[in-house]
Amino acid sequence: MSLRRRMTLTVAAAVGGFILLASVIAYVAVRAELRGQVDDQLRAQAEFASAAAARVTAAGAVPPEILSGPPNPATGPPAAVRVIENGDTVIERGGFNLPVPTTTGERVLSDEQLGGQSVRVLTAPIGDNRSIQIARPLESVESALANLRTVLFLVVMGGAGLGALAARLIANRMLSPVASLTDAAEHVSETEDLSRRIDVSGEDEVAGLAQRFNSMLGRLETSRAALDESHEEQRRLIADASHELRTPVTSLRTNIELIASGRLSDPEVPGALADAVAQTEELGDLIADLMDLARGEAPEQATEALRLDEVVAEAVERARRHAPGVSFQLAAEPSVVEGAPDRLARAVNNLLDNAAAHADGAPVEVAVADGAVRIRDHGNGIDPAEADRLFDRFYRGRGARRRAGSGLGLAIVRQVAEAHGGSVAAANAEDGGAVFSLQLAEKPD
Repeated sequence: MSLRRRMTLTVAAAVGGFILLASVIAYVAVRAELRGQVDDQLRAQAEFASAAAARVTAAGAVPPEILSGPPNPATGPPAAVRVIENGDTVIERGGFNLPVPTTTGERVLSDEQLGGQSVRVLTAPIGDNRSIQIARPLESVESALANLRTVLFLVVMGGAGLGALAARLIANRMLSPVASLTDAAEHVSETEDLSRRIDVSGEDEVAGLAQRFNSMLGRLETSRAALDESHEEQRRLIADASHELRTPVTSLRTNIELIASGRLSDPEVPGALADAVAQTEELGDLIADLMDLARGEAPEQATEALRLDEVVAEAVERARRHAPGVSFQLAAEPSVVEGAPDRLARAVNNLLDNAAAHADGAPVEVAVADGAVRIRDHGNGIDPAEADRLFDRFYRGRGARRRAGSGLGLAIVRQVAEAHGGSVAAANAEDGGAVFSLQLAEKPD
């Protein structure tokens, strides 16, 4: 059963129940009032009969006005009257065929059947050893109560129907966002289209649910796009890696086959072995870079607060050992950032190696301040046609193709920077050379 139908039936039952309860209370009150009026008439006649009996003559005659009762045009005479003295009927009117009561010392009201009709009977003492029974018909009371029951039944059914109609209209209005939410969920389930949104109006709980559903769809759409992009990046990485690995593997295999075949002369074997070793090292470097790229955007290591200036100082010392012919000039200010030490060191090392490769004998200037690393060389600068592709994987500019390298160094720098919430940029200096800037978020004290 749908929520709309349950709400309709629940409200209809509740409204009908309240109206029924009110109707029962009203019916009981009206019934008590009508029957109370009959009882008051019976008591009034009993009082009249008691007063008349006090005037009984010595012979014990019963005054005839006892049978007719007090003059009352509104109610008329009673249906039947019987006077009982010492357990015997003295006089009666109206065919009073009810049994003679055994006790006549106190007033008793009861419902009886007299002549095929319901009557209300009062038995009351009116003197010594003398009592009177008075019967009044209940036909008018029962008729009025029957009409009242019909009216109350119609009121209960009409109220329940109107309650159901009102509940239906209210449910349609209140649950329209839920219906839209259901349609959107079915649409997403059938089409996997996460761009669907729900129109939200109002500020109630249902509108809040619709807003949260829209937010969830937005986050799912963003995650889906990021996942698709990641899959596409992985696919391109595999394709690029396969292409880049093919050349050194083929060359290494050729050298090994030549050495193993014995077709090389003795003077040629050391050269082939040296080429094989160099190709093995190239493969090792390429595989290490690929593994670093495959880590994804989030750092694997737990981050910590670290001194960026100290990380760069260690990287500069390493660069001086690897490129002894290049002068590295370091100007560093204390700077604390949040990051993974090994990965940040790898990014700075790659930038220093790139600067050393383009130094052309000039010094490399390194500066650290405010969470940023700035590295400048005095080489030929960046070709404007290649500026947009410097940080792409496996991309090597025309000037770098003659040197050894995998073309992944700057791509790793960009990945590390983005994983730490930072950025990397490259530009030409005004007086020549290139400037690479690695910007990270500085950790507040």
